[in-house]
Amino acid sequence: MSDIETLRRILATHRTIAVVGLSADWYRPSYFAAKYMQEHGYRIVPVNPKYPEILGEACYPSLTAIPFPVDIVDVFRRTSDVLPIAHEAAGIGAKVLWQQLGVINDEADRYAREQGLDSVTDRCVKIEHARLFGGLNWAGVNTRVVSARRPRWLAY
Repeated sequence: MSDIETLRRILATHRTIAVVGLSADWYRPSYFAAKYMQEHGYRIVPVNPKYPEILGEACYPSLTAIPFPVDIVDVFRRTSDVLPIAHEAAGIGAKVLWQQLGVINDEADRYAREQGLDSVTDRCVKIEHARLFGGLNWAGVNTRVVSARRPRWLAY
Protein backbone atom coordinates (compact mmCIF):
# COMPACT_ATOMS: atom_id res chain seq x y z
CA MET A 1 0.00 0.00 0.00
CA SER A 2 1.46 3.37 -0.92
CA ASP A 3 -1.02 5.81 0.62
CA ILE A 4 0.38 8.63 2.73
CA GLU A 5 -0.83 7.23 6.06
CA THR A 6 0.80 3.86 5.40
CA LEU A 7 4.09 5.40 4.24
CA ARG A 8 4.17 7.70 7.27
CA ARG A 9 3.46 4.78 9.64
CA ILE A 10 6.17 2.64 8.04
CA LEU A 11 8.83 5.34 8.20
CA ALA A 12 7.84 6.48 11.70
CA THR A 13 7.79 3.05 13.33
CA HIS A 14 10.49 1.03 11.56
CA ARG A 15 14.09 2.14 12.10
CA THR A 16 16.31 -0.65 10.72
CA ILE A 17 16.63 -0.78 6.93
CA ALA A 18 18.43 -3.54 5.04
CA VAL A 19 19.39 -2.04 1.67
CA VAL A 20 19.73 -4.85 -0.86
CA GLY A 21 22.03 -3.80 -3.68
CA LEU A 22 23.57 -0.86 -1.80
CA SER A 23 26.61 0.44 -3.67
CA ALA A 24 29.75 1.88 -2.05
CA ASP A 25 29.97 4.43 -4.88
CA TRP A 26 28.88 7.84 -3.54
CA TYR A 27 27.25 8.84 -6.83
CA ARG A 28 24.86 5.88 -6.98
CA PRO A 29 21.21 6.45 -5.96
CA SER A 30 21.34 3.60 -3.43
CA TYR A 31 24.25 5.25 -1.61
CA PHE A 32 22.60 8.68 -1.63
CA ALA A 33 19.31 7.31 -0.27
CA ALA A 34 20.99 5.16 2.40
CA LYS A 35 23.25 8.00 3.55
CA TYR A 36 20.24 10.33 3.84
CA MET A 37 18.30 7.78 5.91
CA GLN A 38 21.33 7.09 8.10
CA GLU A 39 21.71 10.83 8.75
CA HIS A 40 18.06 10.90 9.83
CA GLY A 41 18.48 8.27 12.55
CA TYR A 42 17.83 5.02 10.71
CA ARG A 43 20.14 2.05 11.04
CA ILE A 44 21.32 1.06 7.58
CA VAL A 45 22.29 -2.56 6.96
CA PRO A 46 24.10 -2.94 3.63
CA VAL A 47 23.39 -6.14 1.69
CA ASN A 48 25.88 -6.62 -1.13
CA PRO A 49 28.40 -9.49 -1.40
CA LYS A 50 30.93 -7.24 -3.20
CA TYR A 51 31.86 -5.12 -0.17
CA PRO A 52 32.96 -5.75 3.44
CA GLU A 53 31.61 -2.38 4.65
CA ILE A 54 29.53 0.56 3.38
CA LEU A 55 28.72 3.81 5.25
CA GLY A 56 30.60 2.54 8.30
CA GLU A 57 28.34 -0.52 8.61
CA ALA A 58 29.27 -4.17 8.08
CA CYS A 59 28.01 -5.42 4.72
CA TYR A 60 26.23 -8.77 4.46
CA PRO A 61 26.11 -11.08 1.42
CA SER A 62 22.37 -11.80 1.85
CA LEU A 63 19.41 -11.02 4.08
CA THR A 64 19.69 -14.41 5.77
CA ALA A 65 23.27 -13.59 6.87
CA ILE A 66 22.13 -10.62 8.99
CA PRO A 67 22.35 -11.72 12.66
CA PHE A 68 19.74 -9.29 14.04
CA PRO A 69 16.16 -8.24 13.19
CA VAL A 70 15.47 -5.99 10.20
CA ASP A 71 12.33 -3.89 9.80
CA ILE A 72 12.44 -2.72 6.17
CA VAL A 73 14.01 -4.48 3.19
CA ASP A 74 14.74 -1.74 0.65
CA VAL A 75 15.44 -3.23 -2.79
CA PHE A 76 17.82 -1.58 -5.27
CA ARG A 77 17.90 -4.50 -7.71
CA ARG A 78 16.38 -5.41 -11.07
CA THR A 79 12.68 -6.15 -11.03
CA SER A 80 13.38 -9.76 -11.99
CA ASP A 81 15.52 -10.20 -8.84
CA VAL A 82 12.86 -9.10 -6.35
CA LEU A 83 10.79 -12.28 -5.82
CA PRO A 84 13.63 -14.28 -4.17
CA ILE A 85 14.40 -11.20 -2.05
CA ALA A 86 10.73 -11.08 -0.98
CA HIS A 87 11.01 -14.74 0.08
CA GLU A 88 14.14 -13.94 2.13
CA ALA A 89 12.50 -10.85 3.65
CA ALA A 90 9.53 -12.90 4.84
CA GLY A 91 11.87 -15.64 6.07
CA ILE A 92 13.87 -13.29 8.31
CA GLY A 93 10.76 -11.66 9.77
CA ALA A 94 11.03 -8.26 8.08
CA LYS A 95 7.98 -6.05 8.38
CA VAL A 96 8.20 -4.21 5.03
CA LEU A 97 9.30 -4.98 1.47
CA TRP A 98 10.15 -1.68 -0.24
CA GLN A 99 10.81 -1.68 -4.00
CA GLN A 100 12.64 1.46 -5.11
CA LEU A 101 11.73 3.79 -7.98
CA GLY A 102 11.44 1.83 -11.22
CA VAL A 103 11.26 -1.50 -9.40
CA ILE A 104 7.79 -3.01 -9.72
CA ASN A 105 7.48 -6.75 -9.24
CA ASP A 106 3.77 -7.46 -8.74
CA GLU A 107 4.37 -11.10 -7.84
CA ALA A 108 6.83 -10.13 -5.08
CA ASP A 109 4.39 -7.45 -3.89
CA ARG A 110 1.56 -9.99 -3.73
CA TYR A 111 3.75 -12.58 -1.97
CA ALA A 112 4.94 -10.06 0.64
CA ARG A 113 1.35 -9.05 1.43
CA GLU A 114 0.28 -12.69 1.69
CA GLN A 115 3.08 -13.20 4.22
CA GLY A 116 1.85 -10.25 6.31
CA LEU A 117 4.45 -7.69 5.25
CA ASP A 118 3.64 -4.14 4.23
CA SER A 119 4.73 -3.70 0.64
CA VAL A 120 5.69 -0.52 -1.21
CA THR A 121 6.55 -0.44 -4.92
CA ASP A 122 8.07 2.15 -7.25
CA ARG A 123 8.90 4.67 -4.50
CA CYS A 124 12.14 6.04 -3.08
CA VAL A 125 12.51 5.76 0.69
CA LYS A 126 14.56 8.98 0.78
CA ILE A 127 12.06 10.99 -1.27
CA GLU A 128 9.12 9.71 0.78
CA HIS A 129 10.86 10.45 4.07
CA ALA A 130 11.75 13.96 2.91
CA ARG A 131 8.23 14.57 1.61
CA LEU A 132 6.47 13.31 4.73
CA PHE A 133 8.88 14.52 7.42
CA GLY A 134 10.03 17.88 6.05
CA GLY A 135 13.44 17.27 4.52
CA LEU A 136 12.48 18.16 0.95
CA ASN A 137 13.57 21.43 -0.61
CA TRP A 138 14.64 22.88 -3.94
CA ALA A 139 17.84 20.88 -4.47
CA GLY A 140 16.95 17.89 -2.32
CA VAL A 141 19.52 19.04 0.25
CA ASN A 142 18.50 20.43 3.61
CA THR A 143 20.37 23.71 4.05
CA ARG A 144 18.57 24.47 7.34
CA VAL A 145 18.01 28.04 6.05
CA VAL A 146 14.59 29.36 5.14
CA SER A 147 14.91 32.57 3.15
CA ALA A 148 13.84 34.18 -0.09
CA ARG A 149 17.01 36.26 -0.17
CA ARG A 150 20.01 35.20 -2.22
CA PRO A 151 23.19 34.59 -0.23
CA ARG A 152 25.77 37.35 -0.76
CA TRP A 153 28.48 34.83 -1.61
CA LEU A 154 26.82 33.70 -4.85
CA ALA A 155 28.47 34.99 -8.04
CA TYR A 156 25.29 36.41 -9.58
